[in-house]
Amino acid sequence: MKIRIGFALAVIAAMSVLTPPASAQAQDVMTPELLWKLRRVSNPAVSPDGRSLAYGIRTYDVSANSGDTDLWLVGVSGGEPVRLTDMKGSESSAAWRPDGQWVGFLSAKGGSNQLWEVKPDGRKIRQVTNIEGGIANFRYAPDGTHISFTADVKLDKTVNELYEDLPEADARIMDGLMYRHWDSWHDYAYSHLFVAPYADGWVGDAVDLMKGERFDTPLTPFGGVEQIAWSPDGRRIAYTAKKTVGTAYAVGTNSDIYLVNLESGKTLNLTEGMQGYDVEPVFSPDGGRIAWLSMERDGYEADRNRLFVQDLGTGERVELTAEYDNDAHTPVWSPDGRTLYFTSESWGTVQIFAVPAEGGAVRRLTEGVFDYVSLDVARLDDGEDLIAARRSMSSPNEIYRVDAETGEATPITFANRDILAGVKLGRVEKRMVTATDGEEILTWVIYPPDFDPTLRYPALLYAQGGPQGTVSQFFSYRWNFQLMAANGYIVVAPNRRGVPSFGQAWKEEISGDWGGQAMQDLLSAIDDVASEPYVDENRLGAVGASFGGYSVYWLAGNHEGRFRTFVAHAGVFNLESMYGATEEMFFVNFDLKGPYWENPAGFEAFSPHKFVQNWDTPILVIHGEKDFRVPVGEGMQAFTAAQLKGIPSRFLYFPEEGHWVLSPQNGVLWHRVFFDWLGRYLKPVS
Repeated sequence: MKIRIGFALAVIAAMSVLTPPASAQAQDVMTPELLWKLRRVSNPAVSPDGRSLAYGIRTYDVSANSGDTDLWLVGVSGGEPVRLTDMKGSESSAAWRPDGQWVGFLSAKGGSNQLWEVKPDGRKIRQVTNIEGGIANFRYAPDGTHISFTADVKLDKTVNELYEDLPEADARIMDGLMYRHWDSWHDYAYSHLFVAPYADGWVGDAVDLMKGERFDTPLTPFGGVEQIAWSPDGRRIAYTAKKTVGTAYAVGTNSDIYLVNLESGKTLNLTEGMQGYDVEPVFSPDGGRIAWLSMERDGYEADRNRLFVQDLGTGERVELTAEYDNDAHTPVWSPDGRTLYFTSESWGTVQIFAVPAEGGAVRRLTEGVFDYVSLDVARLDDGEDLIAARRSMSSPNEIYRVDAETGEATPITFANRDILAGVKLGRVEKRMVTATDGEEILTWVIYPPDFDPTLRYPALLYAQGGPQGTVSQFFSYRWNFQLMAANGYIVVAPNRRGVPSFGQAWKEEISGDWGGQAMQDLLSAIDDVASEPYVDENRLGAVGASFGGYSVYWLAGNHEGRFRTFVAHAGVFNLESMYGATEEMFFVNFDLKGPYWENPAGFEAFSPHKFVQNWDTPILVIHGEKDFRVPVGEGMQAFTAAQLKGIPSRFLYFPEEGHWVLSPQNGVLWHRVFFDWLGRYLKPVS
């Protein structure tokens, strides 16, 4: 009851900042409301003839607090898009039938997610499956005779099923860890892979390829259909799973690629003996080889993501990226099977790379200040083009065609051109900052629109999460740098120690040293930019989420008077309590070098709560109740400490949000409270 009363008071207190400021009404700069008007383009599906793309556009209605995704079609050469679907609810997961005559997709129009199909001209639509409980992650077999999908299979009993005479009992009994994950509790069911006969809209009886197994495919919580692949002849299917349970599941990352022979029914573990994550299998065009992504070490979720290829006949296996020191993502084969393309973080961006399938030097295809966030191949008569979604700090996802030889990119979609046409955006600048140990820190600096170097601006230090998360050219709908700049702030976003894209050694420096060099890198970045005559060093703030929230809490006790205010979202405050309540134990075991009873010195040296005696600066704490990665008690402890020390502080609490803030009205509220708080202490230029 006390928590609910406290939440009600927090809502009442926040009501004073719910009305957008007058400057937000003009719509000539980025605003929270405008962010939610932007159309969100999903990854495209290329037609079998390589000439068309099916993709999703998600739009939001803030007043209704809801979103809707429709499917669209556009030519690979561009042109006017055609709407394929406009059904009640959202349509997603577009995939072309192998003959190109229909586009399959998922819709919950009938109450549960089912497979539907639409003609490429949008004139005919039909429901294909009606499977109890719904399906996910569907694919067509390349020969068109089967479909695959995943569905939940309940294998565990609830308390009420175990004790039938206690139908009103409300409890859970746990005998191992991972009873909850990310933002949800285990639901007694497991996501299994099914295969069913298919013929022109008819689906036969489905076979459970994981019958009786208490394992999931894809990997929870973020794995998708990219973790499942059909062989070109339709006789085999590969899937990703981590076949451990309970506490063993919580402490390990050893997933494998399993190959099922549909004729014999036999399943082979292709990656047996490989200890880390093995994910995203992709068959070569001739079906003779399979590629996948692999991490070497069990228990290290941020290990280097390597690209492997195995000959399915001889079993010979080779790493294609052995001489490449960054991570590989989203592998795809060239139509002739000679090349594998992939994306990778590189110096604060995400670019497209190519490597010979037989082994050889990795070649970078693209250059520029942007991120490629998906990758596919359009197989044309005269060769191939790469199809990718691309974004930057100044533009959300759009789809591009990329020349596979030159890397030259041509936009295909312009979903937000009309909305952004009248919006003033700030300049994004790359700045190299010297760290305390002499290393160079790539730091993005984002300036307010109409920046005037003769004025003095407040500045925000943005602390990245992860901790192994690159400050690349992402376009965030919460930590949006253009929105911060539009509110009169210079944003300083450093790629501190621990982030990918600068080699594995740079990335691993964060592990076991959370409060060490990474924190000095953050301070070096803000000190460097604050030395400019156009920055008011007396009006600095620090903001961040997750590990960025940890960074804010740590800086609050160690900033030596640099900052006027702090904002921490979903931050780790007390390393011991976080260790004992989080879900994926492999993460904290590796990054904190074991539990607090084995490494007490590390917890003592780097836990932000150990420096609360130095807190003297106003702080806004934000946390969601359904955040099981960094449980809500972390935010509550920080707010309690600030209040008891008499420090101006506010706690923004979301009872229905997790690690992120996903609903439209909560998103707008988040930004209004965020900018109101900053404005109180930094008084940005209007």
